[in-house]
Amino acid sequence: MAGPANIEFPDVLEALFGGLLEPQPWERFLHALARWLDASYATLILTAPGLTEPGTILTPGANPKTNEDYLASFFTTDPFKGLPEGQVTSFAEFVRDPDAPGVAAYLGFLDKAGGNQVLGVDLRFETGFEARCRATRDQSLPDFTEVERARFQSLVPHLRNAARLFERLQLAVAEHGVYHGAVEQLGVGTIILDKTGRIARSNAMAERLLQDGEGISNAAGKLRLADAAQQRAIEQLLAHIDETPQPHRFKIARQDGGDLAIVARPMVVPAMMRGGASLALFISVPGEDTQLDPAAIRDLFQLTRMEATLAASLASGRSLVDAADLLGIAHNTARAHLRSIFAKTGARRQSQLVHLLRSGLQ
Repeated sequence: MAGPANIEFPDVLEALFGGLLEPQPWERFLHALARWLDASYATLILTAPGLTEPGTILTPGANPKTNEDYLASFFTTDPFKGLPEGQVTSFAEFVRDPDAPGVAAYLGFLDKAGGNQVLGVDLRFETGFEARCRATRDQSLPDFTEVERARFQSLVPHLRNAARLFERLQLAVAEHGVYHGAVEQLGVGTIILDKTGRIARSNAMAERLLQDGEGISNAAGKLRLADAAQQRAIEQLLAHIDETPQPHRFKIARQDGGDLAIVARPMVVPAMMRGGASLALFISVPGEDTQLDPAAIRDLFQLTRMEATLAASLASGRSLVDAADLLGIAHNTARAHLRSIFAKTGARRQSQLVHLLRSGLQ
């Protein structure tokens, strides 16, 4: 299925899926799509119903002012949207009435932009996410034929899958940001080790501790503990990581008296990823600002809003009865919430839960 400019269908697919992980996702694909359809340029809009501006709009190769003008004047009133889901449609067949509201102004915009031949497809997902893809030819070129339309239509299932993957990737990035922020707010340093003991990742708090070098340091990219017995214990955990050993807890004494409490927890990851992440160290830092924000607790431990609020109240020193009264819930309801909190956090007693929340450790 070859197109103009000697570009083949597999080349378009490679640009579609390979481009998702590039610094500017979709850009290489839109260039390839335009070449494959012999279009002047291709556009992708990622949005959701009701938004006054899209999450993403990309038209590589076109005048940037065209996108700016579209966003300023036509995004919310665009007559060429709401196309039959998954069906490649031309502007001429979708917008049949030139006297309909907004059509004349939009035709003027297309004329000014230099492109009045447009093919488009709209993809809508159960999450509310919407992808609109457009291919445009300028006025010097003939209209799209059934060949280009069929070519565009053959791409739709792949475009749908790529959009789903992109949404999942974006969600994973957002969730990682929430988790990272929650861990920081709870005053926890985190270090991820690979099987060789090399530091794969660490957060800002852990970096400060490693740079201080008091009891724990970064030695040419590898974790080093000043206590030889503790170092051997970590090495043993890494050597037997496939056996999924239990978490290992220990303390690092510091001269200022603020000992570091550490939990080393094996990471459950697919076999293909074992080389990159094997052991996670969670470090409780005495004296850090550990404001127990219920939102942070909720995100970190996957609690409900009420469970997180109750947990924060208990961590502040209140009894279960006092916390229930403060929150305006029945004592039996509070006990039911507490049982759910125990199940989700792994704590077995209220005192253990309080320590867990204050230290950020499991």
